[in-house]
Amino acid sequence: MTRVPAAPDGADPGTPPSVTRIRATALRLFAEQGTAATSLRTIAAAAGVSVGLVQHHFSTKAGLIQAVDDHVLNVVRARLAEPAPAPSPDSVAETGRRVTALIVEQPDVVNYLLDAVVDGRPVGTVIFDALADLGAGRWGDLSDHGLTRPDLDLLWAALHPLILVLGTLVLRPHIDRRLPEPFGTPAQLKRWQDSVNALLREGQLRRGDPQD
Repeated sequence: MTRVPAAPDGADPGTPPSVTRIRATALRLFAEQGTAATSLRTIAAAAGVSVGLVQHHFSTKAGLIQAVDDHVLNVVRARLAEPAPAPSPDSVAETGRRVTALIVEQPDVVNYLLDAVVDGRPVGTVIFDALADLGAGRWGDLSDHGLTRPDLDLLWAALHPLILVLGTLVLRPHIDRRLPEPFGTPAQLKRWQDSVNALLREGQLRRGDPQD
């Protein structure tokens, strides 16, 4: 899978810097190489610390994987589960902005969760279900406010945006071949976001709703 360009991961308030550095390094290497192929020794060397320090903070490789899983879940929830504005056609664009910001600002998190979803790992299932539930709640609110098409299937209304995002990221190597420049460039990300927003507005919202 082609990777999104990496960027430094932010530190969590109150977390020792060495823990943040080790976890961020593990996240990047797990996303690039897979958890099975990445040893604690490799992670320690890349983080510039001793294996003993990694074991001191996380005990075992399983403990480190769990810490990375928890971190990824927290980042995704913090970025995408923030209270949305009052239901309106603009909430579609707001969700799109949050997704695009996550892709740009947390590429290691995105790469890790993609692998987890595709590989069927437990954390991938948790993330997929959390995002699906989030979408169901948002589209349910839009429906309750009379903003969706009267014949809209709310189950698929919640799943379609998730499929559009995950499918695009999983198929990115092939999609890149069809674009004039890489998907991750600002122009192409905006083009994609605008296209998805238009598709959802025209296909799932009542016609005649205001556009951005």
